[in-house]
This record gives sequence, structure tokens and C-alpha cells, in this order.
Amino acid sequence: MKKSRKWLIGILALLLVMQVIPLSRGSHTTPSEDAVVWDHPDTEALFIRACADCHSHQTEWPWYSRVAPVSWLLSNHVREGREHFNVSLSGSGLGDADEAAEELSSGEMPPKMYMLMHSDARLSAAEKDALIAGLEATFGKRDK
Repeated sequence: MKKSRKWLIGILALLLVMQVIPLSRGSHTTPSEDAVVWDHPDTEALFIRACADCHSHQTEWPWYSRVAPVSWLLSNHVREGREHFNVSLSGSGLGDADEAAEELSSGEMPPKMYMLMHSDARLSAAEKDALIAGLEATFGKRDK
């Protein structure tokens, strides 16, 4: 019994220490200087609902994003998402914009793990089709 109690105290102490490790989330609320000119307001609304947390600087960080180790995981996901496609940056920040509609169509985006915690990111088939068409109209369609 004493051994399991020591383990529990050790794990709790480790979790407490983890909370003080600094985490830089970058410019998480910086508005875009060169705002995207969306093809339609509905495209923008669908994008904000399902994609903006990871693909813009308008991320809404939930309370659990401040608790390690979850904070590390979320910060990494958002950083990677912004590296691939970030509507808050013009030019090179749009990176893989041509792949956005393709990934939506294939079901890769939004990630299932994200939708577990953000049920509003679930898109109906009609909403998904509208967002795909809107992304292609806004950012262009890749030539294959």
C-alpha cells in the first residue's frame, strides 16, 4: 500500500512540475493584415467553425489548453496546422491552400480528435460540399 501511495504522490508531483514549463503559442490572436477575400460569407463562416482554430491566428484556446501535457499537444497541432495553411498570413502563409479542399473531401480534415471536443466543427455533407467549393473559389483549384 505504501508503494502505490508513493507512486501516486510522485505522479501528482510530476504533473504539478509540468505546469510550470513555459509554452509559447506564438501570436495566437494577431489579426491578419491582409484579410482573405472570401468568395462568400458562408464560406468564411464554415471555415471559422471547422478550420480557423488551427489554420489562422484567431485560435480560441479552450481552458484545457493551459494544462500540461494537453497544452503541449494542442500547441503542436495548431503550430503544424498554421505551417501548412494559415489564412492570417498572405503569400507564403497560405502554403498548402490548394490542398485544403482535397483534405476536406477525403475526410482528413477536420481531424476526428478535434471534432470530439468541438462538435460544431462537424459538417453535414451539404456544408462540406459548400466549404470545398468555397475554398476552391477563394484560393483556386489545383491542376492535377
